[in-house]
Parts: sequence; C-alpha cells; structure tokens
Amino acid sequence: MHHPQVGDSLDELDTPSMIVDLTLMEENIDRLMQRFREKKIHVRPHLKTVKSPELARRLLAAGAVGGCVAKVSEAEVMAQEGIDDLLITTEIVGKPKLSRLVTLIQHHPRIKVVIDSFIGAQELNTALHEAQLEIDVLIDLNVGQNRCGVLPGKEALTLAHYCSKLPHLHLVGVQGYEGHLQHIHSPEERTQRCHQAMRLLTETAAQLRFEGFPIEVVTTGGTGTAEICADYGGITEVQPGSFIFMDTDYRNALGPTYANALTILSTVISRPTPTRAVIDAGLKSLSIDSGMPEPKGLPGIEYQPGGDEHGILTWTKIADPAQAHLEVGDRIELIPSHIDTTVNLHDHYYAYRDGMLEAIWPVAARGKVQ
Repeated sequence: MHHPQVGDSLDELDTPSMIVDLTLMEENIDRLMQRFREKKIHVRPHLKTVKSPELARRLLAAGAVGGCVAKVSEAEVMAQEGIDDLLITTEIVGKPKLSRLVTLIQHHPRIKVVIDSFIGAQELNTALHEAQLEIDVLIDLNVGQNRCGVLPGKEALTLAHYCSKLPHLHLVGVQGYEGHLQHIHSPEERTQRCHQAMRLLTETAAQLRFEGFPIEVVTTGGTGTAEICADYGGITEVQPGSFIFMDTDYRNALGPTYANALTILSTVISRPTPTRAVIDAGLKSLSIDSGMPEPKGLPGIEYQPGGDEHGILTWTKIADPAQAHLEVGDRIELIPSHIDTTVNLHDHYYAYRDGMLEAIWPVAARGKVQ
C-alpha cells in the first residue's frame, strides 16, 4: 500500500482526503495578522479549528501571542509539543478534568482558564490548593450568546470579589464571546450588535478595574467579528480560528475577505442517471451542521449526503443536464460548510502547492473533546 509522501502529486492521493492549498492558507494568515498588527491588538487564534501543533506553530511564527483551546485534552496535545501559552475558553468542571488540569499546570504554568460560577471557582481553587499551585483566570461573561458566562456588571463583580478570597486563583481578565453574531450576513447589523456586546464587555472590565482588580486581558471575537471587536476601545486580544481555512458559512457572511483554503478531495464512484453522480464522501467526511458543502468550481451542482460514505451530486438548476461533465473516476473538491466539525473527521491534512504535496500534518487533537 502506498502511503502519501511529501513530493507526491495530488493525483496520487486516495480519496476522500482533506487537502490544503498552502498559498491560500498563507495569504489568509498574513492578511489577518497584518490587520491586527496595524490595530495593535493581540491575536490568540482558536486552535479548536486546526487541532494541530504544526499549524499552531505557523500561527505563532506569523505573530500570534499564544493560542486558545476549547478543552483540557486539546491543551494537553498542544502543551506536549511546546505550545503552552494557552487559554482554555470553556469552563473546567468535575474531578477528572480538574486533576488533568492540575497535572498540566505543574509543567505548563502559563495556561489560563475561565470561570463563571462560585462552585466552579471554589473547586478549581481546592484542586490547586492540594497541589500547591496557582493559576491565572478570566471571568467568562455572557455578552448575548446565552451559553456560558455570568451577566456583565453586578454578577461579574460579585464573582470577582468571591474570587479574590481564593488564594490560588489570580483574576487577570475577562472573556466575552459573541458567537451568536459570527454569521450575520448584514455588515451593518453585525457591526451594530457586535458593538452592543463589546460595550457590555469593556464596561464590565472598567468596573472591575475601578474596584481594584488588575484586568489586563479583555478577550473576544471570532473570524466573523474580530475586526469589529478590535476597533472597539478597550479590547486587548481576539480569538479567530476559522480564518485560516474558511468555510462556506463564514464566506457567505464575510464575502471574499479570506480564501477557502481547505477542501475535501473526492472521487465520482457512480453515475447511475443523467442527473445524478455519486461520490465517496458522505457524513463521515463532511459535516452538515451548518448546511451542505459546496462542490468547488461546479456552479449549479449541489451536494447532499447519501449516508455515511456516499455523497450525491445533482444538478437540477443546470438547464441542460448533459452539461454536467462528471464521469466515473473524476475527482472533485468540496468546500466544507463548517470547518471545525469537518476537520475533526480526518486524520491528516495534505498540504500542497502547485499540485504537489509539500507537507502532511496529523490532526493531532482530533477527537479531543474532554
């Protein structure tokens, strides 16, 4: 069996495979970093998108100050590879998770976490007390997403005062993620609602400072809103992740700001009727939680999953079905609708330039959901 190697042609890759156009990816990274360098805002990319220490290193080399991860298990994978200036953006609750965190902090003291409850803060403090360790924490604020987070203002202040009595926690900042605004198509509405969220975040940071808390980090922003956030006074860092590869959901909201650099390469395995082709990429290769992936460069042709392993292409919108020149054995690329959940289905990135494989990166944090 031939294992793909650097130097191979893309034509030699088996399908389905997750392929990355390095030229486009590098342009995406440069474009984003340049924009925030000009705004003097730190970029702490969310690594739950790439799940790869190799790609994290590329982002750091381009100017990122560190990384975000969603889970302790992702932090373990990154820290093992020497990437340990990390913010874990999800609350850490329960003895098994806390004991893993404590082990991690022993070797990687720069890791920071978020809290949004008395119980969560108390249990974190207890776990650290037993190990005689300390940790930097951020208060997670609900700025409108209605997921995790305390309410801005009084609730946040109460939690901060509670936190100040816990000797193993050092409050250094606030996090407020406006995930509900990432994919709003109207730039005016997205900007206006983002400003509302930023006002809640920055006003709470100011109130906390007024009461004597050393709030250094005010962190927020995804690919869809990071630039709007960065222009709002009082924000110190942003957490975009998807910009590196993009997907159709973000492209439809943002337009051509960043290029679709990642696609799933697939093969036509059946051509049963004049208006249907079947490919070898189904639900186990492409996520559909944000809609259907898009066949690249094939206008009028639509994809839908045909089960775990099959994808069905139809072209009802093409006036003359015979124009759909898809034959058994043809290879097509699909642009994912949601990058994070699609990446998590694959073991490797096959990165290419000019049709030749230049790098193969394992998706090292694949399946790290704990």
